[in-house]
Amino acid sequence: MSSSTGAAGTTPASAAHTLPSYLDATHLGPWGNYLQQVDRVTPYLGNLARWVETLKRPKRILIVDVPIEMDNGTIAHFEGYRVQHNLSRGPGKGGVRFHQDVTLSEVMALSAWMSIKNAAVNVPYGGAKGGIRVDPKKLSMGELERLTRRYTSEIGLLIGPSKDIPAPDVNTNGQIMAWMMDTYSMNVGATATGVVTGKPVDLGGSLGRVEATGRGVYTVGVEAAKLTGLPIEGARIAVQGFGNVGGTAGKLFADAGAKVVAVQDHTGTIINKNGLDVAALLDHVKQRGGVGGFAGAEALANDDFWAVDCEILIPAALEGQITKDNAGKIKARMVIEGANGPTTTEADDILHDKGVLVLPDVIANAGGVTVSYFEWVQDFSSFFWSEDEINARLVRIMQEAFAGVWNVAQEHKVSLRTATFIVACQRILHAREMRGLYP
Repeated sequence: MSSSTGAAGTTPASAAHTLPSYLDATHLGPWGNYLQQVDRVTPYLGNLARWVETLKRPKRILIVDVPIEMDNGTIAHFEGYRVQHNLSRGPGKGGVRFHQDVTLSEVMALSAWMSIKNAAVNVPYGGAKGGIRVDPKKLSMGELERLTRRYTSEIGLLIGPSKDIPAPDVNTNGQIMAWMMDTYSMNVGATATGVVTGKPVDLGGSLGRVEATGRGVYTVGVEAAKLTGLPIEGARIAVQGFGNVGGTAGKLFADAGAKVVAVQDHTGTIINKNGLDVAALLDHVKQRGGVGGFAGAEALANDDFWAVDCEILIPAALEGQITKDNAGKIKARMVIEGANGPTTTEADDILHDKGVLVLPDVIANAGGVTVSYFEWVQDFSSFFWSEDEINARLVRIMQEAFAGVWNVAQEHKVSLRTATFIVACQRILHAREMRGLYP
């Protein structure tokens, strides 16, 4: 499964690749993790391997200055990014995150994982991602709107309904998407609902979009449970992050008879071995902004979250959460990645050696982009589907994609992550090869 470079305990990814000058070889960050994943898939690409360097170089990177006037009259400057990793299969697609720790390496990796994810579920998109280095909680609503509109104007030359379609990500939501759509529309002189997805339904958003990622996590979890003989009824589940993704997945599993026993987010860690009241916890999070202080549970030390007795662990927060330092503590039989890049390559190997089945982000959390695709199609046709239709189409696509990945994993005796990369990279590089190089 491992290649001679980039695998855990061997030569770091930086030594195996010609790195662009704007990256630091000693601190590659999430992009280094992605490069290791590409190394692992390369031996399975056959004749397409001659194109593999395409995957290691983003097609286009835009770094922008985002100046806004603050409420107190001062001028503040924020660093913004939009990265288009690969457009061989269609326009760019990927979220925009507002977070104080956003880096170019992170946005590059997220854009690359979007390329893989879109190809894995076979929607006609390439991978892109955006971000601003800002803590949005420190901004007023007016400042947040000015930041969003200025950023949209700055990246306006890259985005468009048939060029690159942003969506919500960490700390962004339907309101941010509404401002982005309006700003782009004002600049082009016509309402362009298809420029972003994840919009409010009243502005051309799709029913089912908010719950889509969590529903996808649940769907692949159920499929994997069937294939491995793990009963969902009575299964104990631990969830990190209880927003749209973790909260929705937790609710769906609980509705199916599983017990959510522990939840962790930025406000703390809670546990109830008899199972948490998920509906009450979701209400608490809505009111209080996090799980901390929930009356129906006991507090737990944050580091002890990883050692909780459970059958299924769902990391649905940020990347890089499961590391070589805590992977050994995990007792779950199955890890379903709701977040992007939550498991480092070293941790992946530890979990594999322990016999833990990891359902990787690039298939497990692809429900969001799948329903974003539905939203985009509906915007183009100005014809909208019912929520039942959307959920049924989502479940079918996720089930078919997961079945394909599972079969490839069995055929090559590789992890589900490597299998997903095999499926996706073959599709991306086949498109690249058929299109050829222009000029």
